[in-house]
Amino acid sequence: MPILETHIVPEGVENIRLSDYAPTVFKIINTKKGIKKAIKKELILVDNKVGATATWIKSGQKIELLAEDNQLTKIYRLPLPIVYEDEFIAVVNKPGGIPVHGRQFHTLENALPFNLKYSTQTDALQRLHPVHRLDAPTCGLIIIAKTRQAELHLREQFLNKTIKKNYQAIVIGKLDGDATIQQPIDNKEATTHFKTLQQVPSLKNEWLTLVELLPVTGRTHQLRIHLSGLGFPILGDKLYGKEGLILKNKGLFLCATTISFLHPIHQKIVSLSISPPNKFHLTLNREQRRYSKYFNV
Repeated sequence: MPILETHIVPEGVENIRLSDYAPTVFKIINTKKGIKKAIKKELILVDNKVGATATWIKSGQKIELLAEDNQLTKIYRLPLPIVYEDEFIAVVNKPGGIPVHGRQFHTLENALPFNLKYSTQTDALQRLHPVHRLDAPTCGLIIIAKTRQAELHLREQFLNKTIKKNYQAIVIGKLDGDATIQQPIDNKEATTHFKTLQQVPSLKNEWLTLVELLPVTGRTHQLRIHLSGLGFPILGDKLYGKEGLILKNKGLFLCATTISFLHPIHQKIVSLSISPPNKFHLTLNREQRRYSKYFNV
C-alpha cells in the first residue's frame, strides 16, 4: 500500500505511546480517534512493523502512515461529462437515474475510476469520493474529492453552508414570479428560493413552468417536497407528483445546473454552470407546439 506520510522520531521523545504521539506528528490524520482507527486497520508501521495502540515510541524510530487499500474491484464503465478536474478535485455531471453510491454496482462512485485521473499527491485517496449527494433521479453537478485534505475542506464548507447550488426544474402548473418557500421538513427548518424562467401552455398539464431554484437548507428531497407542497410538483416526480401526469421513460425534470465553492487547496472561488438536459428544451417546445396546433394559435 502507498505510504502517505513518514516521520522519524527526534531525540528526546520518550514515555509516550503510539496512539498519543501519532496525532501530534501526522498532518493527514491528526486526531486520536482517527489514529486509533488507522492502527486498527494496520495502516501505521513502526520500524516496518505493524504498530499497536500501546506501542512505546523511542527516538530514531521510523513511523509510516499507509493509504487504505480500498480501490474498487469492479469499475462501472459509464462515460461521464467532466466539467472540471485537477489534482485535488473534480466536478462531474451526474446523469439522472443512477444513485451517487450504494450497494448496487451501477452507481456514480463506481463510474469515477473510468472517467477521472487519480491524484499524485501524498494524501491521494485510493477511492474517489463524492462529497455530497443528489437524489438518484436528479441529474447535474457533483463535486468529487481526490485527496484527503480536499475532502475534509469541502465537507467543512458543506457543513458551514458556504457552498451554493442552483437547480432548474420543470413544474406542472403556472408558477408565477419570484418567491421563497418556507416549509419545515421532518420538523426541521427548510427554505427554498425560486424564480420563474419560462411558462408554456400544455394540453395534458394546462401549463408547464421552467423555474430556477436556490435551496438555502439541504433537507432530503427538499426541492421536490417544497414544490409539491406548493401545488406545483416537478414533472416526472414519481414520489411527490400527480398520478397520471408522469411522462413515461423521461425521468425527473430536476437538474443541479450551477455550483460555487472555495477551492480547497488554491483558496479561490470556483463557479461552474451547465445547461439542463436537452429533454427540458424539447419538452417545453413540444408542449407549446402541440397546444398551438390544437387551438390553431
